[in-house]
Amino acid sequence: MSKDNSIGQQAGVPAASSSEDEKRLHQLGYAQELSRTMSGFSNFAVSFTIISILSGCLTLYGFGMNTGGPVMIVWGWPIVGLMTLLVGLAMAEVCSSYPTAGGLYYWSAKLAPSNGAAWSWFTGWFNFLGQVAVTAGIDFGAAFFLNALLDLQFGFSATPGHTILLFGLILLVHALLNSLGVKLVARLNDISVWWHIVGVIFIVAVLAIVPDHHQSAGFVFGHFVNNTGWGSTFYVALLGLLLAQYTFTGYDASAHMTEETHDAARSGPRGIVMSILVSLVAGWVLLIGLTFAIQSYDGALNSDIGVPPAQIFIDAVGSSLAKVLLLVVVGAQLFCGMSSVTANSRMIYAFSRDGALPGSKFWHKINPGTRTPTNAIWLAAAGAFLLGLPYLWNATAYAAVTSIAVIGLYIAYVLPTLLRLLQGDRFKPGPWNLGRWSKPIGVVAIIWVAFITVLFMLPQVSPVSGSTFNYTPIAVLVVLGFAGIWWLVSARHWFTGPKVQGSEEELAAIERDLESI
Repeated sequence: MSKDNSIGQQAGVPAASSSEDEKRLHQLGYAQELSRTMSGFSNFAVSFTIISILSGCLTLYGFGMNTGGPVMIVWGWPIVGLMTLLVGLAMAEVCSSYPTAGGLYYWSAKLAPSNGAAWSWFTGWFNFLGQVAVTAGIDFGAAFFLNALLDLQFGFSATPGHTILLFGLILLVHALLNSLGVKLVARLNDISVWWHIVGVIFIVAVLAIVPDHHQSAGFVFGHFVNNTGWGSTFYVALLGLLLAQYTFTGYDASAHMTEETHDAARSGPRGIVMSILVSLVAGWVLLIGLTFAIQSYDGALNSDIGVPPAQIFIDAVGSSLAKVLLLVVVGAQLFCGMSSVTANSRMIYAFSRDGALPGSKFWHKINPGTRTPTNAIWLAAAGAFLLGLPYLWNATAYAAVTSIAVIGLYIAYVLPTLLRLLQGDRFKPGPWNLGRWSKPIGVVAIIWVAFITVLFMLPQVSPVSGSTFNYTPIAVLVVLGFAGIWWLVSARHWFTGPKVQGSEEELAAIERDLESI
């Protein structure tokens, strides 16, 4: 695998590159409806921003403190990160062959040895579930941290009602920003990369220098905590992997943005892999730095503001500087949520382009002024809001939302990998491929996803009650049941998988019509 020379490319892509991208898209059956203005760096930036170590690592940090404690927070990260890298490598190889916004469900249709429409249908619905859930998880987390900041500054108490209000407002802002066009989103994502990297360095440096007291290395790298009510240390340790696995989600965004990216067959795969690698290193530094800075473990867990990392900041560096650190974190989380809405809407746009969602004609519409799928953007935001509403009566709703995101996305991630392995030598690799490593990497990726799918459906807290019930299996079964029943009753008669929009001449006509508006 060659080093990515396009990662730093910010502007100025040769016309030949664009024509090759459009030619390949035509071969896949689609017109160039979306605006292809993103560089390789911008494509990477979308996935890196959605992974967002300042979002996932910190929003589930309290969960990690209760479920395994420091040893699982610190060591679970590289374990999960390396396994995620294998999943990402397998995905990236397929992305290079099929650089289209449909991404995962399109790949399944083309790779399936038979019943391609059914494979495509269920891959798409799992991807849809995961995309909506990860958007909910990200903006839900941003609402938690923004509420903590507002509580410190203005006394806006951290209640479920206030958090849901902020959650809705954040989704509204992200939908509005995405509706303004992909150029603005791309620019904000480019800024986001440096915000995250510089922000992590700043936070870790402050936590290393300012506090008078730090935890010992033995505590950070070896202390185990079990506040779940379960008696099995091994079981609790496995549950603690959710912190890392949830953070490492959303990198399929690079695939969904390929129809808007130059040199897509290389930039898309590189965006997937580089976003995981950079997040793996930077996230580990952040988690270690934060854990060393804990002043009072119980005090952070039982904080009145409801956000353990925020209390760790306050205890370690004082209220004033803690607000600055929180502002850095909230900014990163807002960047992250904006990118998640972007990727989610592109998946909805592509899935509805092929008629797979109720009201597909409406969700597939392109705004002629911005060349963005505006209706799909608003569906992404509305679906995420509905998924987060149970927090008003269920204290474990956030952990459930993150579990739903992991399971929905990773099933969709690995189905094309499974089908690619079944293809064997018939698979035609793109310009970015794994060569002889393709099969072993794919096999390990499939085993890992099967393991975490079962793991994160299990109860997280004991005793199980209405307020602690992990409703992940219900959400997964509702979507799977809906998609399955619709398939059996109706869709199997008319859904044939990704549709070809027309002949070369018809595709060109679609593009001319959009350009003339």
